[in-house]
Amino acid sequence: MISSETISDYLSRLASRQPTPGGGAAAALHAAQGAALVAMVGRYTTGGKFEQHAATVERIIQAADELVDEALRLADADERAFQGVIDAYKLASGTDELKTARAAAIRDALVQAAQTPAQLIKVAGAVVDLATELFDVANPNVISDVAAAADAARAAATTARVNIDINVVAVKDPDARTLLAHQTDGLEDKVVLAADSLAARVRERILS
Repeated sequence: MISSETISDYLSRLASRQPTPGGGAAAALHAAQGAALVAMVGRYTTGGKFEQHAATVERIIQAADELVDEALRLADADERAFQGVIDAYKLASGTDELKTARAAAIRDALVQAAQTPAQLIKVAGAVVDLATELFDVANPNVISDVAAAADAARAAATTARVNIDINVVAVKDPDARTLLAHQTDGLEDKVVLAADSLAARVRERILS
């Protein structure tokens, strides 16, 4: 699983001529890194100087650690889901009954494959929310990492969105397509706007 392999092994698999892991897994790792950066900034925002914000920072650290775990879970889930799509396309279709069964299996696999990136967009949004909350109290020595966290989460959201899109296009059932197309309710756009705004605020603080 991605969550337990070395970075080098993961990148070797990502670069290989194999269908998994792919962009979905990469998006999940973007989110995991963003969450980890939030947790790191939080841990540098502790001690006497930041005592008045201790409860808030501790809550943010705990939430960020949980998001790291969730993003890694989604990385593994995405790889499994896409393998399910590949397996469905390999099903036999020599008779009308087999064609019908194959089409249903492909539809179900594509719908399932779109669920992981949809969840990931929500994780990315949560990372940006935590980073935004931490910005006002963060240790200024690591404030640039707040922007790095936001940018990582932004990449996770936009990559997850395109992975939803490619699954939606492949689904033939109009009801399933509509459900997949609207399941995140424009959340990706909100994540991008929030991440861009936060990164701009960080740069303004650094350069002022």
